[in-house]
Amino acid sequence: MSNTTASDKPTYLVEQVNANYGFFLRVEPPVYQGRTQFQDIEVFDTPMFGRVLRLDNVFQTSDRDEFFYHENMCHVPAIAHPCPRRALVIGGGDGGAAEELLKHSTMEQVVVAELDPGVVDAAKQYLGGIHRGVFDDLRLDMRIMDGKAYIETTQDRFDQIVIDLTDASGPSLALYTREFYSACRRVLGASGVLSLHVESPVAHPGTFNRIIKTLQAVFGIVRPYLVYVPTYGTLWGMACASDRVDPLACSAVEVDTRITARGLHDLQYYNGDTHRAVFVQPNFVRALLEINVPPFTSEDLVSSEVIPTEERGKLVLKQT
Repeated sequence: MSNTTASDKPTYLVEQVNANYGFFLRVEPPVYQGRTQFQDIEVFDTPMFGRVLRLDNVFQTSDRDEFFYHENMCHVPAIAHPCPRRALVIGGGDGGAAEELLKHSTMEQVVVAELDPGVVDAAKQYLGGIHRGVFDDLRLDMRIMDGKAYIETTQDRFDQIVIDLTDASGPSLALYTREFYSACRRVLGASGVLSLHVESPVAHPGTFNRIIKTLQAVFGIVRPYLVYVPTYGTLWGMACASDRVDPLACSAVEVDTRITARGLHDLQYYNGDTHRAVFVQPNFVRALLEINVPPFTSEDLVSSEVIPTEERGKLVLKQT
């Protein structure tokens, strides 16, 4: 006779990546669960990825794989810039992007504009493995505000903007439009550079292509790049956009030289070779980007590929 009880059975959380596939993670009982006026916030411990953050049923980051995302999102554009001193993060309330940006010895200030104070509070209390104490860094200016409204009205100027948002669905879509990118361009300095995630060319190819086309409608230089992010369940797209800064202009040797000169440390992914490698496009991505599609605009915010967050994570994983 088995002594196994229902409470002994492992618990799995399922996330739908698109309408036809997804993935699951085994989790321990929740460390934290809460609801803000904007979203559900959950923190779990997992055998695979350590502590993970989940917003509205969607995994955002974890102790053990955050570097896939944050290092590539932040250092690829920052190293390409000759001397970044001021950076702005839209979103990024977990502190991971700010922590990477402040590794650069040239960086004098990082402003984080996060809409939901609940994310910041949860991160401070439970996600030290991701932010690594960055909230105590005097160069960090943490602001609880609407990042879109800030970009559209501020007179501040930045060398680098990192758009660290949830997926391109629902209200977030308004920050993936030609109008919003034009506002970002105004806020960037003469040699400023923007970076953001642009969905997956595997799971959301149409959305990936439209975001790139939207960036190209605003900026003179747009460089898509690809990174596999384990807690996103697939190959993921990112992009740099600028009128002057071209990350492909940097050789691997030059990147490694700048890494050393700026005192970057504790890098688990990023180096001169990976800086170049992430821009290599498989043939299917090249073919996808050759398809002509209209940019996202404030009048055209439809993205049928990306499942609304309220519908994700509700599936039941049947065990046999």
